[in-house]
Amino acid sequence: MPRTLSLAPADRAALDRLRTTSPKPYLRERASALLQIADGASVRHVALHGLLVCRDPDTVYAWLDRYLAEGIAGLTMRPGRGRKPAFFPLLRRYGRRPGGAARHRPA
Repeated sequence: MPRTLSLAPADRAALDRLRTTSPKPYLRERASALLQIADGASVRHVALHGLLVCRDPDTVYAWLDRYLAEGIAGLTMRPGRGRKPAFFPLLRRYGRRPGGAARHRPA
């Protein structure tokens, strides 16, 4: 059975505002996907043809599940996602790596 989304007018207006005015592109994309699903498109169609970049349908299902559980707050990226910064305080302060090896500078 295909998943659908029914939106109240206030929820639709909030998603539309997020789609058009959010400074974060990933929020605009997720809001656009949800609005297309609410307009009757299947999740698979939205994932493969409805966005600027093709997405795995499971990804769009995850966006839908998080929206249904948490509302617009569920569309934001959670802390701890993505690549962690490569920062070594010793390298910056003392010019050496934590293992004690000196940093070689080109001559």
